[in-house]
Amino acid sequence: MDQNALKEQTGKESVKYIKSGMIVGLGTGSTVKYMVDELGKQVQEGKIKDIIGVTTSNRTAKQARDLGITIKDIDDVNHIDLTIDGADEISDDFQGIKGGGGALLWEKIVANASNKVMWIVDESKLVHKLGAFPLPVEVIPFGSQHVFDRLEKKGYKPTWRMDGDKKFRTDENNYIIDLHLGEIDDPKALADELIHMVGIVETGLFLNRVNDVIVGTPEGPKVLHAR
Repeated sequence: MDQNALKEQTGKESVKYIKSGMIVGLGTGSTVKYMVDELGKQVQEGKIKDIIGVTTSNRTAKQARDLGITIKDIDDVNHIDLTIDGADEISDDFQGIKGGGGALLWEKIVANASNKVMWIVDESKLVHKLGAFPLPVEVIPFGSQHVFDRLEKKGYKPTWRMDGDKKFRTDENNYIIDLHLGEIDDPKALADELIHMVGIVETGLFLNRVNDVIVGTPEGPKVLHAR
């Protein structure tokens, strides 16, 4: 099976965990797109009713609305029952890197408001240690070059996330700096260090935040229980 087939299999499998009446966090990314397509189909067919979606990006919100899924702003709900999102890397101890799609800040806010979090990935995203995937860091534009320079002095090999010939902008109109670390020995210490750097809004380190992971494999989807 190719990677897209694994993503589709995983996305469809995750919809089985969405029940009528739920408030559901809808993530961002290529695997989540298949999940939202399947959810929209089941909503249209009346198999899942009265759900509310809270999205982690404007593009997921548009996709969901176009499929007939009711979308609310996160501040218009008092909780989220289940968030289903993708991940760029998941380590053996279920720590994650997210933000390859540029939505890490909204993804973390939605995850924080959720009773349960599920990540859906193909098996290529499973790693022993985090770091091969560049770690995204969201920074406000004002003074961002100073943040970049500080990260460079620390040896974190930063690069600007680009959108053509311009710096990429998140849905919050911030920039993203990707750190090419190779391997992260202590994700918690790094997360603590980065989040206390003035100008950094959030990091793509998602630590102790997932309950279950659905992994697409050629033998079929596997469910891993993190906690």
